[in-house]
Amino acid sequence: MTERATGWMVRVSLEPEPGFLMEAMGQARRLLSVMDMDRLGNCVDLARLACAPGGTMTVTVAPTDPALLRDRFDAALAAFLDRRRPGRSDDGTGAVHAVLRRFVLAGGKRLRPLFCYWGWRGFGGSDGTPIVAAAAALELFHAFALIHDDILDRSDRRRGQPAVHRIFADLHARSGWRGDPEAYGRDAALLCGDLCAAWSGQMFHDCGLEPARVRRGLAVFARMRAEVIAGEYLDVVGAASDGSVASALAVVRMKTARYTVTRPVQIGAALAGADAGALAALADFGDPLGDAFQLRDDLLGVFGDPAVTGKSNLDDLREGKPTVLMALARQAAGPAGRARLRALVGQATLDHGGATEVRRIIEATGARESVERMIQSRADAALAALDRLPLAEPARAALTDLATRATARSA
Repeated sequence: MTERATGWMVRVSLEPEPGFLMEAMGQARRLLSVMDMDRLGNCVDLARLACAPGGTMTVTVAPTDPALLRDRFDAALAAFLDRRRPGRSDDGTGAVHAVLRRFVLAGGKRLRPLFCYWGWRGFGGSDGTPIVAAAAALELFHAFALIHDDILDRSDRRRGQPAVHRIFADLHARSGWRGDPEAYGRDAALLCGDLCAAWSGQMFHDCGLEPARVRRGLAVFARMRAEVIAGEYLDVVGAASDGSVASALAVVRMKTARYTVTRPVQIGAALAGADAGALAALADFGDPLGDAFQLRDDLLGVFGDPAVTGKSNLDDLREGKPTVLMALARQAAGPAGRARLRALVGQATLDHGGATEVRRIIEATGARESVERMIQSRADAALAALDRLPLAEPARAALTDLATRATARSA
């Protein structure tokens, strides 16, 4: 395939895995259409590069590079969502579909689909459209969790954009409808989240893999769904109770760790036919890595740059979110420090000055350093468990890279 872009003649040669040729051609065309060399460098293995103006560039496209995999997941999600457009322009659900399509496709790390995909590959599964669709279905479940979490946390921003409940509240206000815009926004967003949960199951069920494989994957999927809801409930309890380190760690494991890493990678492995022993061994990798991921998230919720994270660094403090970070800070602070934390954290009107004081107290107690050590020890444990797993390449290398990027991140 040869395409001309911005004065360059670019020749791309593809060496696809089975079932990948058409997807790879589409990805290559999209890359070439923008000639973003930084992105291109991240998305391909350069077999030979002659960069003189007017020359040629030969590129070998790797279908399993994380950036290209994310594009493939997004293409599968877009196709699934487009098939669910409302049948009539007047059926009243057009706004729901438009908001959800934009929300699902507007960024995100796609970690859960990536862990699922590499769990499949690690136990002998081959690349192809069905596993991409099955893995992408986990992103719809993630959308459900995010939409509901933003309602419970009263967070107005997600990925640098208004949260779903905020979009619907603003729609109500602009339209001059009766009732409370905030209540309307919450109600509409709850239903949107429920719809994403239903769609995730449908997309997974209809992914195209053999029914016996899908049944094995659905058994793990069902456990993941129950655990996320149980973890969310424990989060609500924690906000109203003691806020201990132990209870915060229980929320981390149930609400986030298992549905971010453990269950996705187990779902992929189960689809590939991994036995119960292998699935249990994968938990030794996924549980500590998922813990580390959420502990990093909690640090970013307080110390992160909103321009990078896409989310306010005041929300967790205003909500009084019962994180391990805050539990450690309260535990280590003296009487005066604890009194200030009680006075500031959990106040809906907390301003930047108050948040700066909270951050200073956290730093002074050593809680931030303690959480960094917890992240590192759990990441080390996960990588040690990964070394013991009988994984096929390139899955081992890909999971190692994912583990690093999940914990050493700024967003």
